[in-house]
Amino acid sequence: MPIKITGSGCYIPTKVVTNLDFARHEFLNEDGTPFPYSNEVVAKKFLEITGIEERRYVTENLVTSDIATIAAERAIKASGIDPETLDYIIFAHNFGNVKQGAIQTDILPSLGTRVKFNLKIKNPKCVAYDLLFGCPGWIEGIIQAYAFIKAGMAKKCLVIGAETLSRVVDIHDRDSMIYSDGAGATIIEATDSPGGILSYETATFTQDEAYYLYFGNSFNKTHDPNVRYIKMHGRKIYEFALSNVPKAMASCLEKSGYAIGQVKKILIHQANEKMDEAIIHRFYKLYQQSPPEGIMPMSIHKLGNSSVATVPTLYDLLINGKIENQELHPGDVILFASVGAGMNINAIAYQI
Repeated sequence: MPIKITGSGCYIPTKVVTNLDFARHEFLNEDGTPFPYSNEVVAKKFLEITGIEERRYVTENLVTSDIATIAAERAIKASGIDPETLDYIIFAHNFGNVKQGAIQTDILPSLGTRVKFNLKIKNPKCVAYDLLFGCPGWIEGIIQAYAFIKAGMAKKCLVIGAETLSRVVDIHDRDSMIYSDGAGATIIEATDSPGGILSYETATFTQDEAYYLYFGNSFNKTHDPNVRYIKMHGRKIYEFALSNVPKAMASCLEKSGYAIGQVKKILIHQANEKMDEAIIHRFYKLYQQSPPEGIMPMSIHKLGNSSVATVPTLYDLLINGKIENQELHPGDVILFASVGAGMNINAIAYQI
């Protein structure tokens, strides 16, 4: 019984924020002292490392559940299903709904519940819940949907990844330039067509790694210490990802029964261009190979890092032919992979 993605949709916010828009920010070190380089130098170095030229932020009237609903509606339309036949709505996010200018998250009711309400689904047997799994949340949601369908507990699932990181960044922290907003959604169901989910790998590392990403105070020591922002230990995350993500991808591929040469595309979490490139090279090095040209489609240059939304957004753009010089064909074997807060890692081998 093949279990496949039968429809996808995404929402890309309309507000474009370029690297130059950060010129007015006062970047500080963690101890609150002035950063020793000009914002021009910071922006140039940032582009070289991350590949991000611009990112998208939601407008003031929108919150995470709003943009998730838009992506979900597009996925439902693309699949052609009746939303009343959905068995599960799995909503992966990290920070809930945070209104513009607010300092408090809102997750009551859950964002999954809100999306079900927004979609006007009346069926009480459509179960909606939230999944907190860091940036790999959407992939983990796909794994859960696969398990539900495989076990006979469901036939159709809606899996969403959405986030509005612009609402939880410290403007005095250079890392704030990485983050963006966005939403991606997919319908997962059992089908008669071949392919679909072939295998998966998932893991949580906590002994040393649990707090590589965390909520912390602003670098500006005059700010309210009770207000927290997303923070990360970038170097530790980079080293962790390079050490562990390629091995998880290789384990997943081995379970699928396919060879490295049969992989057509790798859709990896759009965290940092240099890090993603290093992960892919380390992955192919496990097979004594170099990555083929064009193996890794990218959206980070214009969309930034929207956390849990990056992979489903990338898939939707790719499947709809909206990434230049990149395309997918029926029968293609691809890998999804991600790493993020927790620290969590996962991967899926999938045949179009």
